[in-house]
Amino acid sequence: MRHFITTQDWTQAELQGLLDDARWLKRSRFEPQLAGRSIALLFFNPSLRTRSSFELGIKQMGGHALVLEPGKGAWPIEFEDQVVMDQDAEEHIAEVARVLSRYCDLIAVRAFPKFKDWSVDRQDKVIKQVAKYAEVPVINLETITHPCQELAHMLALQERLGVDSPEGLKGKKYLLTWTYHPKGLNTAVANSSLQIATKFGMDVTLLCPEPIYHLDEQYFAAAADNIANNGGSFNVSYDIDSAYAGADVVYCKSWGAIPYFGNWDAEKPIREQYKHFIVDERKMALTNGAVFSHCLPVRRNVKVTDGVIDSPNSMVIDEAENRLHVQKALMHQLLWKYR
Repeated sequence: MRHFITTQDWTQAELQGLLDDARWLKRSRFEPQLAGRSIALLFFNPSLRTRSSFELGIKQMGGHALVLEPGKGAWPIEFEDQVVMDQDAEEHIAEVARVLSRYCDLIAVRAFPKFKDWSVDRQDKVIKQVAKYAEVPVINLETITHPCQELAHMLALQERLGVDSPEGLKGKKYLLTWTYHPKGLNTAVANSSLQIATKFGMDVTLLCPEPIYHLDEQYFAAAADNIANNGGSFNVSYDIDSAYAGADVVYCKSWGAIPYFGNWDAEKPIREQYKHFIVDERKMALTNGAVFSHCLPVRRNVKVTDGVIDSPNSMVIDEAENRLHVQKALMHQLLWKYR
């Protein structure tokens, strides 16, 4: 049995296999590969693309999605082991995961950090506890990483750059840039962007205003490991113009500074200084005709100007569409290839 919790657990070749399967499913949308199969989707946080694409994806393949929102239409769940359950939680994940495993063929979980203590949140306990007790494959719908977004992003990149293998990405300059947002946000998509770009051997630059906006050290370590295994490079920059210069890909995301994790009011005066990190036409003109993307939702004219996101080089909608295709491929392979 194989879980899909982080792409770091999968080789480059395995991930490319998922992308190849997604290409086929994109051309043959209504294939009953999962007839009679089902997936339990546990949403602890809101969703538009993730919920829509998983529900539609399994339906297009002949299966069924069961959507649960613990604490709303389903009982609140406890995730800590050996705990006295005298608070709000009515069920323990030990029972929830095993019961859902008897009902469904897959379990998927969306659970954002609590934004109280990064030393706790960085352990990704919720989905790991689900995987510990589940008797079927578990899929990460976004926790402290967003691996399904990674797959959609990489498929869109390969399509836009006209390549169908990791070799075609060698030597491509990939810019992951921090952008301003009025709120402190999760680092999940930035973590995932760094992981997938280095996993596929690209030359990656992380642009951020100052060192407090570095990603967690575990993702820097993952990048180093990916480079050792797949080639490419990784560096951090604080200079906007040099980071954009010659880039082939610009991927933007906002995230809060980890030293202020959960204390966003204290971080806000720092963040407010850096509104000029917005992706705009002047910066994109420094690139090598780069493609632009963002995971969505995006705040227009805060993170990126209308002129950039609406330009022919923008692949935000292509990437969002690809969520449907890569997730179909993922469900298919987890149930048929890796069971």
